[in-house]
Amino acid sequence: MNSTTSDRIKFGEKLGYSLGDAAANIAWRPLIAFLPIFYTDTFGLPEAAVALLLMITRSFDGVTDVIMGTIADRTNTRHGKFRPWLLWTAVPFGLFLALTFTTPKFAQQGKLIWAYTTYILLTLAYTANNVPYSSLTGVLTGSVKERTSVSSFRFFGAYLGGLISLGLIPILVKYLGKGNDNAGYQSTMYILAGVLVVFSLVAFFSTKERIKPPASQDSSIWKDLKGIATNRPWAMLLALGFLWVTYNSIRQGAAAYYFKWYLGKETLVGVFFIAVVLASIASTFIAPFLSNRIGKKQLFITVMAISALFTAFIYVLKPQNVVLIFVLGTLAELAAGIMPILFFAMLGDAADYGEFKTGRRTTGLIYSAGTFAMKFGGGVAGAVMIWVLKFYGYAGKDLASGGAALTQSDTAMIGVKLINSFVPVVFIGLAILLMIFYPLSHQKMEEIESELKQRRNK
Repeated sequence: MNSTTSDRIKFGEKLGYSLGDAAANIAWRPLIAFLPIFYTDTFGLPEAAVALLLMITRSFDGVTDVIMGTIADRTNTRHGKFRPWLLWTAVPFGLFLALTFTTPKFAQQGKLIWAYTTYILLTLAYTANNVPYSSLTGVLTGSVKERTSVSSFRFFGAYLGGLISLGLIPILVKYLGKGNDNAGYQSTMYILAGVLVVFSLVAFFSTKERIKPPASQDSSIWKDLKGIATNRPWAMLLALGFLWVTYNSIRQGAAAYYFKWYLGKETLVGVFFIAVVLASIASTFIAPFLSNRIGKKQLFITVMAISALFTAFIYVLKPQNVVLIFVLGTLAELAAGIMPILFFAMLGDAADYGEFKTGRRTTGLIYSAGTFAMKFGGGVAGAVMIWVLKFYGYAGKDLASGGAALTQSDTAMIGVKLINSFVPVVFIGLAILLMIFYPLSHQKMEEIESELKQRRNK
């Protein structure tokens, strides 16, 4: 690996880079928070069909992410390996987002075909956009500490995208739809798609790739796959990413059901999302400070435990405890917001470790774990959430009565409370156990960084 310029990155470039994930989260956050309830309560798909759709479409993501990672590693243009994909995918990404939340007047089978087609195309566009974008974290700088700073900026942008989408969707759907949620979702998503395209283009024009593979490295896919198969930190991060993403995705997706049915305050969920995303933004400022002092591994374990504790307490709250729900949700997110910052910085560490051990750098392939964890974890989260609701007797859109709102049974309310508390905590508990055995300590990464710098100087 060689570095063509200083390891320090200017503020403007970090900020521009952050807008790439703002674009991705304008699409991704609605898929987690609103797509399940959109499918069941607006589009009128059966709960079992929605759960199956989420699982099937995500079952291919591991393959597509690896393929995209290897393609990105072998892309060579005057703009670099990864940046061009932000330019090439911006418009398709925005278009497929809008189509996924479009509701044509088809029969049930036609609706399912439409849902599968648009959702698969959207996830493919997300892969082609976000695998290369994520890989940029590993090639903007060779400094482990600076990489954490870049990752913090990235997730400032991610949370900004979440703030835009999650905060505006409930309001715009009601305002633009004027009582017709089908029309409201479609108009809202076309607006957000336009913002997505602009942000993605800004990220392309404002960044620069500095870290390149060793000049002697050949383009053997087999050697790349062999190297990543023996990269133990990467394998552990892949599992860890799936677990924390599933945890966060269940919490976000469950909130819409919680506010609509348990609290009876459907539009208040937008205010809740604004509060928790603001907490996430705050976490981007404290993550580098804490990481540099106690190390990424120990900080990851700590924030997972704190977030799980506050999330579990939500189960005992009553519908009138609205303020306390906001407090617990915000505190849980303040800790949870640090998780992706650490995770994607640690993927860069895993890329360094792979080069340190084998002499080969496969940044795109390494970072494909990130998008795989995001998509597969999000898909499993949606399926688990729907399965729990179905088990407890949740009833979706009543097509027989023209889509009128239904009341839910007391048993169904137990399911709604569980997916907002103990169900996601199970996944983060497993993540904590896994992280205890993670091998790349703060001291080990300092040794690896020093060794790689010596190799570059040669």
